Amino acid sequence: MFTGIIECTGVVERCEVIGSAASLVVRSDLFKMDGVAIGDSIAVNGVCLTVVDLSENSFDFDVSPETLKLVTGFVVGGVVNLERAMTLNSLVGGHLVSGHVDGTGKIEVVDVKDGNWELTVTVPPALNRYLVKKGSITINGVSLTVNEDKKDRVSINLVPHTISMTNLKLIRPGSHVNLEVDMLARYAEKLLTNSDSI
Repeated sequence: MFTGIIECTGVVERCEVIGSAASLVVRSDLFKMDGVAIGDSIAVNGVCLTVVDLSENSFDFDVSPETLKLVTGFVVGGVVNLERAMTLNSLVGGHLVSGHVDGTGKIEVVDVKDGNWELTVTVPPALNRYLVKKGSITINGVSLTVNEDKKDRVSINLVPHTISMTNLKLIRPGSHVNLEVDMLARYAEKLLTNSDSI
């Protein structure tokens, strides 16, 4: 479980596709490695991955076929957002993020206004029903607020701190990003759908 508050960024050093899965190595000179051990969970661009090996400034991960099929951004040289898993005494500055990416979206518009960026992001139709104005969405692992919710797209604001601390500073119209909808919306839908059988 994560909060969507990014600690720093890293760079993909290797992404070796093995059949339908992959082996991923991410390097970061900024990530504090103190206390990180094999078996720990790290969110990489919003994807919860398990550390299978590590060095002074890099992590190795195995990427499952399902994950590889759903996500974008695991290319050599690509900049990725990093966040370690939260603990029970962590501050939840964003929202509860599972690290289970639901799909990808496409950046349609990047509008700069007084140092802020207003993004228009196209979302898959199957995910739109979980999005609501002033609700939460995760883009490349970053906890963000939905400003406007339309039929197939959402409007998101990035403040200067978020831009400077994450890889979202690199996005342009046409960029693809990882999306995770608010898990509470999924649970609410399940409860309401099955309410007649209770």
